[in-house]
Amino acid sequence: MCLAISFIPIGIIGGIQGFQSSSFILIALITIVTFVASLIISYLISRPIERLTRYIDEISKGRLDVNLENSEIYEINNLTDSLNRVMTSLKLAIHKVGVKKGEIFEKTVQAKEAVEEKYTNLLDSLAGWFWEVDDKGIYTYCSKNISNILGFKPDEIIGKSFFDFMLPEDAKKFKHIFKETAQKEIPIKDIENWNLSKNGNKVCMITNGVPFFNNNGNILGYRGVDIDITNRKMAEEKIKKLNIEIVELRKEIDQLLNERNKKKIKKLDKVSRKKKKIGDKWIEHEQDSVFIFDENANILDCNENMYKRLGYTKSEMLSLNMADFDILESKEDISNKIKDAKKIGSLNFKTIHKRKDGSAILVFENVQYIKDENNFKCIVREDY
Repeated sequence: MCLAISFIPIGIIGGIQGFQSSSFILIALITIVTFVASLIISYLISRPIERLTRYIDEISKGRLDVNLENSEIYEINNLTDSLNRVMTSLKLAIHKVGVKKGEIFEKTVQAKEAVEEKYTNLLDSLAGWFWEVDDKGIYTYCSKNISNILGFKPDEIIGKSFFDFMLPEDAKKFKHIFKETAQKEIPIKDIENWNLSKNGNKVCMITNGVPFFNNNGNILGYRGVDIDITNRKMAEEKIKKLNIEIVELRKEIDQLLNERNKKKIKKLDKVSRKKKKIGDKWIEHEQDSVFIFDENANILDCNENMYKRLGYTKSEMLSLNMADFDILESKEDISNKIKDAKKIGSLNFKTIHKRKDGSAILVFENVQYIKDENNFKCIVREDY
């Protein structure tokens, strides 16, 4: 700069005199004087500016005891005075609050570092791994937990997309979903997707995320969390298989029970034919179960053996109808047997009683008509 200024008078003189040799000494002298003057002027201007810049840098580091020196230049003096007023106001505010000099900047930095540490610790403590992608689905950030789930380091993920780690069929589906959600600027909610880990294992994730925006309201990308649900999905698959096996097993059991019941019925028929003929009455024994019922098959009374054998209380037993615990006989069959017993006096037959807990008992029954009371008595003996 100084050198450029010094050449101005040279050009003027050279133009007037045509650079004559007789003027060489005069030109050289003027050049030297001009150059020296330029250096002095440059020093006087740049030195205060450099000093002021250094002061501002010290203040920004928290040093409020800097002594600002005045300058011979009016404009720089104005800046120095303004900076002095700002420091005075800042010192006064710090004094009122009770914070020591230097602490205000140090504490701000410490608070910022503490918040960042808490934020990082929180992300690392999540059950899944936290991520951030741009509006194209390219990872711009991911937490350390990714290594526990997929085996990759964060720097191996950043720069790649959502879809690079998914199975092809899931990647195709997720691309469509991500495109729609990004266009509508809505959250990603509970999207299941299968991924391949670094060692080639399949890992099922459930993905949730929310969009974030710039100051103009334009979407920049998504932030969210992926959680490993592989164990849950495997358990669901096992449950499905077990349910199918249970259904098949029930069919087999029903088939076996039907065959067994058919065999029992055939045996009952044979035994019934060997038993006493219609009209024979049984003599009631102490171990027999006995109950009294009316023409509509409603239970009117019973002994202790009867209600205990079926697992009821006496009051529960008296609220039942014969059809409630007779498995083989329908209401119509029971009604017909009651008519036969009333007509011939007594009736013997074999049937199956159902206990309160659903289990079954094979029994012989002897139904006797009590003419005087127009009721019926049934003596029940278990078929062992």
